[in-house]
This record gives sequence, C-alpha cells and structure tokens, in this order.
Amino acid sequence: MAAMPREAKGRTGKPAERRLKLERPRDELGRPQPWSAENRLEMPDFDANSLAENHRLGVQLFNEGRFFPAHEAWETGWKQARDTADAEFFKGLSQLGAGYVHLLRGNRHGAFTLLRRAAGRIAAYPEGHHGIDTTAVAARAEAVAAAVERGDLEPGESALADAPRV
Repeated sequence: MAAMPREAKGRTGKPAERRLKLERPRDELGRPQPWSAENRLEMPDFDANSLAENHRLGVQLFNEGRFFPAHEAWETGWKQARDTADAEFFKGLSQLGAGYVHLLRGNRHGAFTLLRRAAGRIAAYPEGHHGIDTTAVAARAEAVAAAVERGDLEPGESALADAPRV
C-alpha cells in the first residue's frame, strides 16, 4: 500500500467535556439543514458515553448503514483515546464512517481520500482488535477508494449496493 497522504493536523489538546455545538437540524447523511427544517438525524449523546460504549454504538450504527452517526461515535472515541495506543485506531474508524458519508453525499475526492486514510490506520492494528476484522475492513475500504478514484464507482446515494460491515 502506498504511503498515507498528508493531512491537516488539528488541535492536540484534550477535548472539552461537552461539545459546544448548537443542534442544527440535519438530514440522514449529516448534512446541515435550514434552522427551520425538521431534524431527520437522531443521535445519542456520545460525549456522555464511555469509549467502549461509543465503539459498540459505532459498530452497530455502521452495520445499520448509518455512517454519519457511526463516524460521530468513533470520532468521540478517538478523542477519548488520545494519548493511548488506540487513538489512531479510532481515528481510522472515524475516517471510515466519514468516507462512506462522503461517498453517499456524492463527494468523490472526500470519499476516496478518507477511505484510503481509514484503511491505512485500521490495517496497522492486529486482526480482531476491539472485535474488528481489521484486514477485511481495511481491504474493503481500500478497494472502494480505488474504485471511486478510477471512476468505476460513481458516488451518490445509490453508490452502495452491498453495504459494508465492520
């Protein structure tokens, strides 16, 4: 596999206990909607959960095809795992969810970039790490990323005939 592409580096400080985001209405793929719109995306309060519970929810939501909430669960888990050996694993899972969100939203570049980053991070962990078939998940993410980049898989809401599982 090629070296992972460069990416932006975020803040390295510890996360705040509570997010300071307003609850803007979103659609099923996490896209912000007008403030007056009905919210079509319900998510648990991931900040109130343990890392183990966020991972369990991430797996469940991902396997249900609810990639945006899965991404959010694992992103919270990544922040909870900072300064541990699992931080990159949860960052990879978060990127996996986000990559599939971008695929379904029709964002070609976002899809293949995030799926490829996810594959690289997840593949670095041993088989069965936190119950994840790391080899299969990474291989599938890389294959989908390559298909999108080549133009063999057209991004959009109907891009996934066979939904991925973790």
